Amino acid sequence: MPSNSTKVLLLTTLVGGMLVSVSSNSWLGAWMGLEINLMSFIPLMSNVKNMYNTEASLKYFIVQVLASATLLFMVVMKTLTEDLFTFDSSPYTPMIICTPLLLKSGAAPFHWWFPGVMEGLSWENCALLMTVQKAAPLMLMSYLIEINAFTLSIILASTVVGSIGGLNQTSMRKILTYSSINHTGWMLIALTTSENLWMVYFAIYSTLTLTVVSAISLSGVSFINQTMVTNKEITLIKFMMFTSLLSLGGLPPFLGFLPKWIVIQAMIVNNLTPLATIVVVTSLITLYYYLKISYSSFLMLNTEPKWNLKPHKTKPAKNTWTLILSSISLTGLTACTIITNIN
Repeated sequence: MPSNSTKVLLLTTLVGGMLVSVSSNSWLGAWMGLEINLMSFIPLMSNVKNMYNTEASLKYFIVQVLASATLLFMVVMKTLTEDLFTFDSSPYTPMIICTPLLLKSGAAPFHWWFPGVMEGLSWENCALLMTVQKAAPLMLMSYLIEINAFTLSIILASTVVGSIGGLNQTSMRKILTYSSINHTGWMLIALTTSENLWMVYFAIYSTLTLTVVSAISLSGVSFINQTMVTNKEITLIKFMMFTSLLSLGGLPPFLGFLPKWIVIQAMIVNNLTPLATIVVVTSLITLYYYLKISYSSFLMLNTEPKWNLKPHKTKPAKNTWTLILSSISLTGLTACTIITNIN
């Protein structure tokens, strides 16, 4: 992990690359922005002292380079064979351009690299990979995406794989990975409806992901069974972690239910009721494995070991940040409902 000053520089260029990609008026400029973003994230991932971090950064680099090279090749070929500025002549063009972008964002069935990379990262980098790194590819897809057989198959694959893949996992990182794949499917549905809806969904999803990751990193949990053996001193952190997980799963009355509610309404308006039914069922499956984690700790008669005597030390600033995010997660939907009713 680089030093603090280097980390600030890399995070600045990371966000800068994303903004260059999103605000570019040509596909070559968008590709350059994606490359700047990638080259900033690789040093943040790698750590000489940790073999898993180095392995994860190498996996991520190979996959992203493959996607970037494919994107550049496809864009150049389409501009040479068709027109320099428009991609309207062929119905297959959106599918060809979106495929490398789907690989970059980790949507199913191009998700094979995602769980392995996440397992080797620190929690801070996991949060970046699940939020910031998805923004540019999804925004670029919004220029081309439309409701067709290809898009619907990607949406169904992402929601189904994201829900079923997390059922038999014990690692918290992999559970969050499959949850992220499921949310990618929902975000693709939002993209086909309107960009504003996607922005609302992505903002709320990013907030909830940051809440969950900050609470988990505070408690020092990496696997499900470790949630049962934490001290009484961090009961508040456990409560924040589990309520944020349920919010991320889309349980009412938490904030995570709001974007899914809006997307379901949009699907019904666009006569996509069968798709809405399938994605709601898959969302219930993701909620099941979140409840599986949380249920035992919510019970009155839960077990707590007497031998776990190691004091748990956390930084007050991190506690405050997690508490603020968790409060937004808990009260966000209620606040939005009140504001809507007043207007």
